[in-house]
Amino acid sequence: MTEKMKRPLLLIGCGKMGGAMLSGWLDSGITAAGVTVIEPAGAPDFSGNASVTVCADASELGADFDPEAVVFAVKPQQMDAAAPSYARFTGPSTVFLSIAAGKTIGYFEAQLGAKAAIIRAMPNTPAAIGQGITVLCPNASVNAAQSVLCQSLMQAVGEAETVQDEALIDAVTAVSGGGPAYVFLLIECLSEAGVAAGLPQDLAAQLALSTVAGSGQLALASDEPPSKLRENVTSPGGTTLEALKILMANDGLQPLMTRAIAAATERSRELAGG
Repeated sequence: MTEKMKRPLLLIGCGKMGGAMLSGWLDSGITAAGVTVIEPAGAPDFSGNASVTVCADASELGADFDPEAVVFAVKPQQMDAAAPSYARFTGPSTVFLSIAAGKTIGYFEAQLGAKAAIIRAMPNTPAAIGQGITVLCPNASVNAAQSVLCQSLMQAVGEAETVQDEALIDAVTAVSGGGPAYVFLLIECLSEAGVAAGLPQDLAAQLALSTVAGSGQLALASDEPPSKLRENVTSPGGTTLEALKILMANDGLQPLMTRAIAAATERSRELAGG
C-alpha cells in the first residue's frame, strides 16, 4: 500500500460501488486526510465516521477545499450533470479517477479541461466484498505518484492493474466488467442441468453455487493453471471426460464465450463513441 494521502479525497456518488470503495479506503487507512462525499441522498452508513464529511452537492464545498483526488462514482447517465462542477479542481496536484463505464478519457478532458490528470478505471461488482479486479488507464497528464495512488485506491477493494492503451478498456469491460454476470449464469445453468438430471431443485442450486465458488477459490490458491486443475479432475474414461467432450467440442464453450466477449467488446466501443 502506498503512503497515506496528505490531502482530502473527494468522492462523487456513494451508492453500492462508491460505498464499497469508501469502506475499503477507511479500513486501509489510505485516506488519513479524510473523505468528503457528494451524495444528495446522504451516506447513512458513514454518518458516524469522523473521517467522512457528507455534502448534498458541490456548492457546499468551501472555496479553499483542495482535494488530492476526485473520484467519480456516479452512474454514467448522471455524469453530464455532475462532472463540470469539479473542473475548478483541475491542476497538476489533483487527479480525477472515474469508474463510470463508457465514459472515455477524452470525455473527461472535454468536461474538466485538456490538462486535467485523468484516470479511467473499470472495476467489477465483487469489489463490494473486497474481491474485485480493476484495470486503470491514465492520460498523459497523470504523474507517477498519482498513478500509484489511484492503483492503491482500487486495491482497497481487490486487485488492480494498469494499462496505457485506452482501447483495451473495451475488452476489459467485456471480460471482467461483465464477467460476474457470466459466472452467475453458469451457476444458473449448472443448477438447471442438475434438475434435468433428477436432482431436487434446492440441492441442485446448492451444489452449483458451492462448486463454482469453491472452484474459484481453489484456482486462486493454486500455483497450477486452470488447464492443469481441469485435468486433475478429469479421469481417463470417467464421467467428467464425457461432459468435457461436449463442452470442449468445436461448437462448445470456448467459441461461444469468444463470440460473447466479442459482442460485449463491440458494444463497449459503441457506447464509448456516444
